[in-house]
Amino acid sequence: MPESSYSPDKTPKRQGRYKPKGRQVDPARLQAVEDVLQPHLQERVLQRDRLIEYLHILQDKTGYLSASDLAALAELMRLPMAEIWEVASFYDHFDLISEGETPPPPRTIRVCTSLSCMLQGSHDLLAELQAMKSEDARFVAAPCLGACDKAPAAADGHHLIPIAHAVSLKMTVDAPKHHAPLADYNDFEAYCDAGGYQLVKALSSGKADKQVLLAELEASALRGLGGAGFPTGQKWRIVSSYDGPRNLAVNGDEGEPGTFKDRHYLSTDPHRMIEGVLIAAHIVGIEKAYIYMRDEYPEIIEMLHIELAKVAKAGLDAHVDIELRRGAGAYICGEESAMIESIEGKRGLPRHRPPYVAETGLFGQPTLVNNIETLFWVRDILEHGAEWYNRQGKEGHPGFRTYSVSGRVKQPGLVTAAAGSTADELIAACGGMADGHHFKAYLPGGASGGILPASKADIPLDFGGSLAEEGCFVGSHAVVILSDQDNIWDAARNLMQFFAHESCGQCTPCRSGTDKAAELMAAARPDTNLLGELAATMADASICGLGQAAPNPLLSAIKHFPQDIMQENVGQIESLPAKAKPPVEGA
Repeated sequence: MPESSYSPDKTPKRQGRYKPKGRQVDPARLQAVEDVLQPHLQERVLQRDRLIEYLHILQDKTGYLSASDLAALAELMRLPMAEIWEVASFYDHFDLISEGETPPPPRTIRVCTSLSCMLQGSHDLLAELQAMKSEDARFVAAPCLGACDKAPAAADGHHLIPIAHAVSLKMTVDAPKHHAPLADYNDFEAYCDAGGYQLVKALSSGKADKQVLLAELEASALRGLGGAGFPTGQKWRIVSSYDGPRNLAVNGDEGEPGTFKDRHYLSTDPHRMIEGVLIAAHIVGIEKAYIYMRDEYPEIIEMLHIELAKVAKAGLDAHVDIELRRGAGAYICGEESAMIESIEGKRGLPRHRPPYVAETGLFGQPTLVNNIETLFWVRDILEHGAEWYNRQGKEGHPGFRTYSVSGRVKQPGLVTAAAGSTADELIAACGGMADGHHFKAYLPGGASGGILPASKADIPLDFGGSLAEEGCFVGSHAVVILSDQDNIWDAARNLMQFFAHESCGQCTPCRSGTDKAAELMAAARPDTNLLGELAATMADASICGLGQAAPNPLLSAIKHFPQDIMQENVGQIESLPAKAKPPVEGA
C-alpha cells in the first residue's frame, strides 16, 4: 500500500470554535419560550410526551410557531429541531413560520367544507370570503368542525359560528375576538344531587364487587360506539388480564364528517363519561387515564378542566390519575393506535398490529381504549342491569344508539333511539325532509360507511347484519341524508377529498390512492373501471381503516347511482369488496 502523505508537521493548527455547529438559538427567544412554559416545568424538565401540549401553548400565545421559537423549544426539551418540526408540521392547527416568512393575520376564520356543510353552500361561502381582502383575517377551509347539525359551520379561532353566512362572518372580522362560551350543562353539584358517583363510592369502599360488575357489563350488549363495535365488557376483561401498570385512553377525537354525538354528551352531561372513566379504572385496574379531545371543542376542554378539578377535590379520583390532552387537527388520531402515538407527543401514525394496544399501548403498557359515548352508558348499565339495557333495542339489535343526523332534514340533530332504527325512522324523528327536498340517498355510517339509495331505507342501522351485506357499516352512527337536489358522485368526491387531506401519509396505498382517486373522480369522464381497481388496492393494502374504508362511498356511488356519473363511462367493477372495511374511529 502506498504510504500516507499525512505528516504531523503539516497539520494546521485548529482554532477553537466560538460557537457550536448548526442552528443557533436566539437567547431572547429561549428566555421568552421558557417564561411561557414556566408553569409546566417540572424540575426544569419538559416532558417528551407533552410536546403537543407545549406547541399548543406557544401557538395560543403568539398565533403561530416561528422557527426561532421551535429551536428554543428543542433546546429546552433537549430534542433535535427536526423532531420538533416533524411533529408540529403533522397537525393542521399549527402554523409554522420559517425565517423570512410573513406570519399569518391575527385572525383565522375556518369554514367547514365537509359533506353536510357542502350541502348548505359552504364552498360558495368560502369563495366569497376569500375574495374579500383583509389584512386582519384569513379565510381557510376546515375539513370538519363537528357541528354538522349547524351547517354551514365556521370557527373564528376556537369560537364556533353555527349556520354561518357571509354577512355574519364579515362582521366577525371587525368585532373583538370571542372566547368560546360555556353552555349550560349538568355540573358536578347537580350530577351528585341526582345520585351521581354512588357506584364509584361503592367501589372505593369495597361495597361493590368488581368481578360481578364486570360480568354484568359483559352480559350487556354495550359495544365500542366510536365505530368498531367491539364488545366493551370483553375488552375490559382482556386489558385487565395483562400485568400492570395499565392505562386508559378515552377517544374524544370524533372527526368523522357527520358525527357530533360526543360533543353533545360532553356539553350537556359530562360527568356520566367521567364516572365511566372512574368505574373503568376501578374494575380494570387503571393507574393513568388520558382523555384525548378534539382541538375543535375548546369550550368542552375548558369545562372538563373545571369539572375534573371538582372530582379531584372530592377525592373521587384517588385511585387513578386523569390527564386531559387535546389533539391538533388530525382526523387520523381517531384511530386508536394513532391517538396513542399523539398522546405520547408524536405524529399520529397508526401502528402495525399485532401487538394490539390492549397488550402494548401507551408507553408500551396495556391500554384500554374507549369512546366517549361508550363510557357514557356504563353507569346506567351497571345500576339498572344488562337486561334493562339490552331490551331498549329492537329485536336482534339490543341497546340504545345515538344517531347524528344531518343533511336534508328539517331538524338536524341527535336522535337517541333503539339500536336497529332505520333511515326512514330517523328522518321522521327529525321532522321529515327539508322543504322542497325528496329523499334520494343516505350515508348510514359517516364518511366511510358507504352510501345507500332511499329504496334501502328500511335496513336496520346497526353493526353487521344486512347493512354489512350491502358493503356498508354504521360506524359511529352518523347518518347524512341526501335529496333529489344532490348529485351523489359530487358527494362521493367531497368525501374522497376529505380522506386525501386527512391521510397521514404513512402508507402508499392510502397516501397516493386517495389523491389519485380524487383526481380521477374530478375528470369529465371518470374511468370507473380504473377507480374500481384502485379502490380494491387501497382496501387490501392500506395499514389502517382510513385507507381501507375511503373507497366505500366511491364504490357505493358506482353501484347504486350510475345515473349521477357520465352514463357512457360506467363500467362493471369485478372486485367490489364483499364486506365493509372498518372505520377509523375504533374505540
